[in-house]
Amino acid sequence: MRMLETTTQTAPKHLAAWIFGALFLGLAAVVPLQAQEDTEAIPELSGLWDGSPRSRPINGPNMPWTSENFPVLNERGLAFREVFDEAISPKYDCVPSTPPALVYDPYMMEVVQWPDRVLLRYEKDDQLRTVWLDGREPTPQDYSLQGVSVGHYKDGALHVTTTHFTFDVTGFDDYNGIPSSQLKKITERYWREGEELKVTLTVEDELFLREPVSFTTQWKPGLEGYQLQAYECDAEIARYPVKFLVPKYR
Repeated sequence: MRMLETTTQTAPKHLAAWIFGALFLGLAAVVPLQAQEDTEAIPELSGLWDGSPRSRPINGPNMPWTSENFPVLNERGLAFREVFDEAISPKYDCVPSTPPALVYDPYMMEVVQWPDRVLLRYEKDDQLRTVWLDGREPTPQDYSLQGVSVGHYKDGALHVTTTHFTFDVTGFDDYNGIPSSQLKKITERYWREGEELKVTLTVEDELFLREPVSFTTQWKPGLEGYQLQAYECDAEIARYPVKFLVPKYR
């Protein structure tokens, strides 16, 4: 009788342990699968990327804007472009370029992926863009030359939205004389196709553009062992070519 009581008393404990073990094994099977699904949604973008003519056409008179995708300017944009004089371009004072020109310029780029941010480091102008993945909202105090970039991963791609730019007389690009305003909005989608890194970039700016405009470009993996070179713009040297430019106005 004593043995029967012992068996009866311990049975629930064994049953509870069995149920707990089954639940634990079930969770162990589910968690790795969920983690794998999350990992697969995040593309491997980190590395050094070559944006030189080895990867894509070199900047021409209009590139990356061609007759098929050249921006449609409103009257204000046309007027600014008409009066633009190359000598006033901020690049001759070592002012860095911004997206979209910064993204297409034929230089190397390094991408670093962290849990809460993605770093885009450009050889051109020694610029660093931070894409925040923590869902933050820019504030009115956050306006800057490169704006504020927030992003998320979706369907194996990095989606980036950048706003809060300051006015820039060559903020659309530094070779077509098109400005950008505080309303400029850049959306980018980065993804991998084999060994290549691709991006589709769209520009919106109601102050100067009649409609959004886009281009798609690519990078190839950087040569093994290559490290980003310092741009080291010297203001005096950068200003030197201006004396040889033919001015529009005297």
